[in-house]
Amino acid sequence: MRSAESAHPWPRLVFWETTAACNLACSHCRRTTAATTSSPEDLTTAEAERLIEQIAAWGGSVLVLSGGEPLLRDDLFELAEYAVKRGLIVALASNGTLLGGDVARALKGCGVSRVSISLDGVERAGHDAFRRQEGSFDAALLGIEALREAGVPIQINVTVAKHNVSRLDEFVALAKRLGAVALHFFLLVPVGCGMEIAEEQTISAETYEETLAWIYDTERREPSLQLKATCAPHYFRVVRQRQAALGPGAGSALPPSAERHVVVGGHAETGGHKTSADALRATTRGCLAGTGICFISHTGKVYGCGYLPVEAGDLRQQSFADVWQNSELFAHMRDLRTLKGKCGRCGFKTVCGGCRARAYGVTGDYLAEEPLCSFEPPSARGVPSV
Repeated sequence: MRSAESAHPWPRLVFWETTAACNLACSHCRRTTAATTSSPEDLTTAEAERLIEQIAAWGGSVLVLSGGEPLLRDDLFELAEYAVKRGLIVALASNGTLLGGDVARALKGCGVSRVSISLDGVERAGHDAFRRQEGSFDAALLGIEALREAGVPIQINVTVAKHNVSRLDEFVALAKRLGAVALHFFLLVPVGCGMEIAEEQTISAETYEETLAWIYDTERREPSLQLKATCAPHYFRVVRQRQAALGPGAGSALPPSAERHVVVGGHAETGGHKTSADALRATTRGCLAGTGICFISHTGKVYGCGYLPVEAGDLRQQSFADVWQNSELFAHMRDLRTLKGKCGRCGFKTVCGGCRARAYGVTGDYLAEEPLCSFEPPSARGVPSV
């Protein structure tokens, strides 16, 4: 293992697939098959506690408990409380359909800082069709109401695809009406079941660019709602281009979600004091897979992110620190000189990097150029690094 002096900064966000079990079978799921029950291969409670201890060893990380549907894991509340007591900021990613009042109060009681609920339509028909489950929209709204009553901050996640890209303003209005503190737009990545709908649902590179421009403008119109473009690393290029067009004196080139935060030792700091809201809001650059975030499967396999099915290590064979510091996959992803095509010669690669998962999903090469970026960089000569 590398020395502390040469170690890569600890991840800011760790996503743990607590279980593969889920009560839905969504059309865009990163898994290829839906599992309705927990697997005997899931990390045991003891293994999960050891994982939490290893993540907390350096401190400062946000642990996102995901799935599948994490509420199907029997010891979820116990593990969430265990992580909070060890200094981790804990968030939960759910489809919202299993969230009653008792569950919401239990999440509040064990110290969960935020719960994200996925809404992929602004009304029943669009959401239920994408989630392949009649009644899932209404159930998710009831879950959101339960969280509000329990005092748990709510984040709305939206997978942006052809079926809903024209209704993004309506998602903003819906998120505000539901009392959400954050609204994250996930640009569809072709992986798992998502491969089956990629041709039908993936927006064009031109529409992608228009969507990022809309997010830039909307983020500034809606300062009370934390907007974020996810799986859309070239948003950071768009921000800098828009700021440059405004000229000197336009203010920070970073979006409001990032401009008050810097990264120190792999986590967000604000004026020397870190809060859960700060850490959950902070943004640092484009693709963070293997550099600022990672994904751990229900069996303990480690990946750059949940959409990139290339294994970096196995926590049943290695420590988390060993995988994070010494994985060959992560070494490649951290070295921007390995990027190919126009990503490799782009002057914005230090703030963008292209979506490595989308590159892999489309080409089979995680170092290939971003397939859904319409920007054509000039020759590397004379192009400033940003």
